[in-house]
Amino acid sequence: MSGPCHGTIVDRRTSGGGVTGALGSYVVQDDEDERYYSFDCRQIMTEGFRTIRTGERVCFHVSAQSPDRAEFVIHLDQPDPAEYYL
Repeated sequence: MSGPCHGTIVDRRTSGGGVTGALGSYVVQDDEDERYYSFDCRQIMTEGFRTIRTGERVCFHVSAQSPDRAEFVIHLDQPDPAEYYL
């Protein structure tokens, strides 16, 4: 496994991820080398509902098994709950 990378979520799809294609899929662009990596909601490291918004900054690792896949994705921009509950 490579060291941690930082990037921005550039695309979000409601399906296409996971073995059966039923999970949401995402694309992150690495800030350093500008490559694109895909991942599904199972790779988002959080408790509860696993989703990420387009434009959100994340930290991730590149998969050793699939070099075009991101894994262990961590939110860097936490949304303000007041935006959703006012």
